[in-house]
Amino acid sequence: MRLRKARITDVKGVHKLIMNTSADDGLVLPRSYNQLYSHLRDFFVIVDESREDEALGCCALSICWENLAEVRSLVVAREARGQGLGRKLVEACLSDAVTLGIYRVFALTNTPDFFRHMGFVEVSKDTLPQKVWSDCLNCPRFPDCDEIALHIEL
Repeated sequence: MRLRKARITDVKGVHKLIMNTSADDGLVLPRSYNQLYSHLRDFFVIVDESREDEALGCCALSICWENLAEVRSLVVAREARGQGLGRKLVEACLSDAVTLGIYRVFALTNTPDFFRHMGFVEVSKDTLPQKVWSDCLNCPRFPDCDEIALHIEL
């Protein structure tokens, strides 16, 4: 397995990962092919090179504001869970944030313990800028969101 930046050839696999997870347990927002192509540079993937670079996991770092980014679309295929791949994907995003000079990163999640184990702390959603909520308007859970906001200072 190898962690790397996503490529054009990964879009269909990433879409499948996100849509299967979204449909199965609703832990991530669905993403259209258009959204994935438009934000491809935000994504990291973990691929299984023995299976023709099949995507086993993905995660994106989305820049929101001057000194704020979001970790989003974190998905690991069911058969690959429990191997630390999610942690590796988030660490890649955090490293990318530092490289870009962004030292505040947040996540909106229904699995806060995962992020807490990585050093994120819970914050009020009200502390995040309005721009963050643009995706919320397209979410099936809006306006009754049950996600928890967590952030980390790098």
